[in-house]
Order: sequence, then C-alpha cells, then structure tokens
Amino acid sequence: MVGAVALVGGVGGQLVTWLRLRPEDVTLPDPADPAAPLPRGLDQQVPGITPFQTHNEDFYRVDTRLDTPVVSSDDWTLTIDGDVDRKVTLTFDELLEMPMIERDITLTCVSNSVGGEYVGAARWLGVRLTDLLDLAGIGDLADQILSTDFDGMTISTPLALATDGRDAMVCVGMNGEPLPREHGFPVRMIVPGLYGFISATKWLTRLTLTTYAEQDAYWTERGWATDAPIKISARIDTPKALAELDPGDVVIGGVAWAQERGGVAKVQVQVDGGGWRDANLGPSGGDDYWRQWFYRWQAPSGSHRISARAVSGDGEPQTAARAEPFPDGASGLHEVIVEIA
Repeated sequence: MVGAVALVGGVGGQLVTWLRLRPEDVTLPDPADPAAPLPRGLDQQVPGITPFQTHNEDFYRVDTRLDTPVVSSDDWTLTIDGDVDRKVTLTFDELLEMPMIERDITLTCVSNSVGGEYVGAARWLGVRLTDLLDLAGIGDLADQILSTDFDGMTISTPLALATDGRDAMVCVGMNGEPLPREHGFPVRMIVPGLYGFISATKWLTRLTLTTYAEQDAYWTERGWATDAPIKISARIDTPKALAELDPGDVVIGGVAWAQERGGVAKVQVQVDGGGWRDANLGPSGGDDYWRQWFYRWQAPSGSHRISARAVSGDGEPQTAARAEPFPDGASGLHEVIVEIA
C-alpha cells in the first residue's frame, strides 16, 4: 500500500501531502470466506440481455452528491457508538486486518421504477457487519443502526434485519477491485434484500446504535419508509419497447430478483393477456443475486404486449399491483409493446 508522501516546493516551502486518495493505491486482502466462482451467464447466448455481473463503470449511481467525493483511506476511521457497551474506532488498515467475506449481491435503489435501470449485481468484499457490532457490544434499547457518511449524511437500517443472519457487510471491494470513488471509496455498507436508502451508505464513517424514536435519518425525515425490503421483480431487457421485429422466432429475455425469499425460482412470460408461460432460467449466483432468463416466442404479425413476472423460491409471485417508488419501492409488472411487421 502507498503511504503518505510529502512533497515540498513553491514559495515559502509550501507543503503538499499526497494520501491514499485513489482506489488504485489500496491493496485488498484475500477473503477468509470467498464466494464460489460465478457461473457463466447468458450474456453471449441472448443478445440484448443485461450482463450477469455488472461492471463497475456501468453500475448505477444514486446518492445526494452533486460531485464525486474524494476521501483518503489514510485518515479514514469508522466509529461505532451509541447504545453499545464500548465505543470503538477503527482505522482503514485495522479494518483490512479483520476477516473478510466475499459475496455476490444485487443492489436496488428505492427510486427504481418498474423495469428501471437503478439495479445492478456485483461481487463485494468486506467485513461482516455483525463482526464489527460485536466489537462494541449491542445494548438493550437500540432498534436501528444510524449510519453516517463523511459529510454527515445519515441512513437508518432496522437493527433486527441487519443482524438476522443475512450477509450484511461493511465493504472495501467491488468486483475484485477497491471500491470506486463514486461507489463509496474507501468504505460503504451493504445489507442484502433492503433498498439502498436504508442499507447502502457510501463513504461510511460512523455506525450509531440508537432508536427510531430518538433519531431520524435523512430519508426518514422526508417520509420514506423505515422498513423497505426489495420487492420481487422481473425486467424485460429484450426486445425493447416499441421495437419493430420480423415475424417468427423472437427471443424475450431479461433479469429477475427475489432477495431473502429463496431467490428466483421461476420467471413467466405473458403475451397479449394470454396464459403465463415458463421462461428458461440462467444459472444461479445465489439467492441474493439476480437471475437471467429468456423465452422463445413464435411471433405473429401485429402489435403485441409482452409482460413478465417472477416467482420467488418460497413460492411468492410478483405482485401485479401498481405502486410508485415512494415510500417503499415500486411494484407492478414490466410490460413492453412491440410491432411485428
């Protein structure tokens, strides 16, 4: 790892200090608990389908920043306080020395509309959130984790969900690389199965064990939900809405997710309000990861409406009830209309 280097120059011997401001200056440790190799997806088999793993440069970004924060890992610390047995403060190097896990997890923004693009899937490296909380010892009163970023932005996470056995993490790596700046370098939080506005604090610096009655987070103050599990969803990537296609064999394909519900067990396709037909599923990357799917349709001439829905591993079908993103995530079936000439 590159330490601090002081360069002296200019009038009066001006001091400029270069810290580990760049992700590429950080060397990540090997995970103590690595993820299994990710299976080959349907990327080459189904043209137009979303890649099985989202590249860092293509991963969606939604936050309250107008620019990309520049935070040095050299002077970064994480403080755990509030309703705890002891206050704990860790440096970045101390965090890197803790046992790391590696997990494939899909993230979704609560502002994602039905069929929207604010969802992505990556391999994350980090320390289990419960390992960090154990260092401080959780008190008897707390029901939320109030996480704070480098500039005071706060996000609230239900304590019970963050500690129920899911792979909640304080992350330092993304797809085999240190976190990019725009995705939280040097450290961010991830809790699978919860929308990002209550789980995915970027540029993380503090975890405060507290209660909802005592403290409100940024989005809570604005009327968004405090408990927001990611809703079961299927998205149609191909064909695109209003596409003009030739009659005959048309491949319909996309991705679906059903986190903390046993993953995606089935995706079904409907054309023009007819019966639901089972699609072919791509390989599984785990219950917290999305799944690719495709369906071959013999398309007749005319205008047609295509719909898709997912069914979770625990048997829950995706709801057709329409809801806007506010206050706890959009719902409804993704539909596209195509023209077969």
